[in-house]
This record gives sequence, C-alpha cells and structure tokens, in this order.
Amino acid sequence: MTIRVMLVDDQVLLRTGFRMVLAAQPDMEVVAEAGNGAEALEVLRGTQVDVILMDVRMPQLDGVEATRRICEGGQKEGAPKVLILTTFDLDEYAFSALKAGASGFMLKDVPPSELLAAIRAVESGDAVVAPSTTRRLLDRFTPMLPTTSGPSRPELDRLTEREREVLLLVAQGLSNGEIAARLVLSEATVKTHVGRILTKLSLRDRVQAVVLAYETGLVRAGGTGA
Repeated sequence: MTIRVMLVDDQVLLRTGFRMVLAAQPDMEVVAEAGNGAEALEVLRGTQVDVILMDVRMPQLDGVEATRRICEGGQKEGAPKVLILTTFDLDEYAFSALKAGASGFMLKDVPPSELLAAIRAVESGDAVVAPSTTRRLLDRFTPMLPTTSGPSRPELDRLTEREREVLLLVAQGLSNGEIAARLVLSEATVKTHVGRILTKLSLRDRVQAVVLAYETGLVRAGGTGA
C-alpha cells in the first residue's frame, strides 16, 4: 500500500527537500503540496491524502488553524493524519496543533530515517513521536494549561484503575514496552489498555491522551503523577 503524503509549507526549498526524500521510498508518494493552510484545505477537497506534513507558521492560514479544520469531526474514517513540523523555538505552536488534533510533531531538521518512520507510524495509527519528546514539549508548556483541582475529572472517571495507571505511565513518557515491564504485563496487554483508553475518552491517538493527562492534572510539570 502506498502512503499518500501532502506537503504544506510556505518554503518551497523545504518542500523540495522533503519531496526528494519521500520519492525515494517505494511505499510513499507525494500527491499534493500547498504553501499555506488555506491552500491546503482547498487542495484537500479534491485529493485523497493519508498523511499531511504541516508547517506551523504560514501566511493566510497557519498550520494550527488548518489542522483544527482538517481534524474537525475527530475520528472520521478516511480523514488524513497531520504530522506537525516545528522547531524548538516554536514549541508553543506545536502544542496548540496537538490540541487541535495533530497526531504528533517532528523537528524540521529531523534525520530522514526518523521522518519516514514517523510518517509510517502516523499512517498506521501508532505513536508518532518518541514519548520522551512529547513529554519534554508538554512539560515546557504545562503552565499554559488550565488549572484543575486534580485528576478526579469526569473524563478520567470512565477509566478503570488499571487504565488510569497505564495512562499515567504513557503521559510520563514510557513506551508500551517500558509500561509492560513496569506493570509486569505483556506488550499486547498494554496495547489493549491504551486502545480502550483512547476509545473511552474519545481520543484520536496516544498524543492526545498525553495532552488530556496534563490538562486534567493527572500529570504535573516534570512528568510526575498528581
């Protein structure tokens, strides 16, 4: 199966570089490009896309708002997944994009092998960034999150004790394998728990589960449990 990719960036040179990397892959094809969010939304009306590589700062319509509009409707079947491209000094925009529905983020200077792995992971619905990287991003912007009275929010009340435990470890940056070792479970069991967490909380993917854990106060700055 070929992964249909769309490049959205106002820098033509960057799009050219990404296109060359993707064109060398037998399982990927760049089917569309756009120079800003508004153009991307227009192109998507007539193009089937699996994964969008989305820049953040662009003219007319930025990547955050474009991501929000693309991801409206949550888990609509066939909707493209958005992978945000960012730099360290634009982390606040990347965080906003994650909240808007993006499936993850990568740095623009990421090694090609990591970018390709991220695209494949996004398309398959798996984790799209290293959990530790997600945690570092969220830790920096925890002060921007709403103040809560603790982890006893209604969203978390839908989870079993074990599922809350798994969510806490996911939000602390542990991989499925690490969670399995910590809780003395199989990776398959952990993956099942993560899937149930996403379903119960109506979340699109693992990244949004991490965001919710921070928003509800289940995890504090520094990745510690509440």
